[in-house]
Parts: sequence; structure tokens; C-alpha cells
Amino acid sequence: MTSETGNTVGQRSRLRADAQRNEDRLLEAAAAAFSTYGANASVKEIARAAGVGVGTLYRRFPSKELLIEATYRHEVQDLCDAAPELSASHPPEEALRAWMELFLDFMATKHGMADALRVVLTNENERLNTRTRLAEAIDHLLVAAASRSLTRPQTDARDVLMALGGISVITASERRRDLATRLIDLLLHGILAN
Repeated sequence: MTSETGNTVGQRSRLRADAQRNEDRLLEAAAAAFSTYGANASVKEIARAAGVGVGTLYRRFPSKELLIEATYRHEVQDLCDAAPELSASHPPEEALRAWMELFLDFMATKHGMADALRVVLTNENERLNTRTRLAEAIDHLLVAAASRSLTRPQTDARDVLMALGGISVITASERRRDLATRLIDLLLHGILAN
């Protein structure tokens, strides 16, 4: 997969350690800023929050659109990586709940970037790939829970992903993150065998 800067996903690991730390801090600061201010987030403020100069930001991400695209991809990767990490360190039902909370935080960031993402991520294959990767992360957690007979039979990862998407839309329109946790409780009640 090649971005507009010409870098492939595999080239990310070739950055010097200090450059990688700078990029990670920039992407974390960008995610927070886009979540709060949407596409109107200030690039200067993102650089300041990351502890780097705006020149460093522009050398790595020559346009705000490329920063949004990279932030989105970084957040998807972090979310997918979280499933096996949570599964290894928490009981299955806690891992599933924690991942769902992370997903809703991811969606809050994505809602903040929605207008810009419509322009940047026009490739339908990329959207489908993201959905597949997220469903695989959920499936990893569901398999762990099923191995301990904690889930209802035939719980489908894509159905769970769709339900989480609905929760994110509702909580975004209501502007109530506390509502998300209550709706996750209801979703888990439907997933977990009691």
C-alpha cells in the first residue's frame, strides 16, 4: 500500500528511532486534535502538542490531508494491535469491553475527521479493508471468549462491528460519551452467555 508521499506501510519501520518517536507523537496529537476540533484543528497546535516544530510536521506530512490520512491509518493499526494485546493481558470479557471502548474513542476521532476523510479516503477497497481488519480484531476477542464458553453461539464479529458503529453514531449525535458505555453494556449482554 503506497501513500501519496510514496512511502509504503513497510517503510514505516525504517525511520530512525527519534524520527519514529516524533511521528508517533505527531499522530497521537493529531488524533486528539481532530477528535476535538475536526478538520479545523490547527497544524501548529498539533506540532506544539507533539513537542516538535511545525517544520518537522510538514517534512513528514506536507499537507493536512496527508496528516489526516496517516492519523486515520495509525489509529486503525493501533486498534487492530490492541485486540491481541488485551486478550493476552485480560480475561476475555474484560478484553472485549476494553476493545469496544477503544473502538468508540477511535470513532470519535474519525467523526472529527469525517469531512476530510471523505476527500482523502475515496478508495472503496481501503474502506472495506479497514472493516475487514476491525472485524478480525473483534473475532480474535470473540474466539478467546468462546474458548471459555463465554459467548452466545454464532456471535458474528461483523454484526458486533455494525452494532458498535451504530453506538458511535448515536453517541456522537447525542454528544454523550457516557451513553456509549451504557450501550456497550447492553451489547455485551447480548454477546456474553450469562
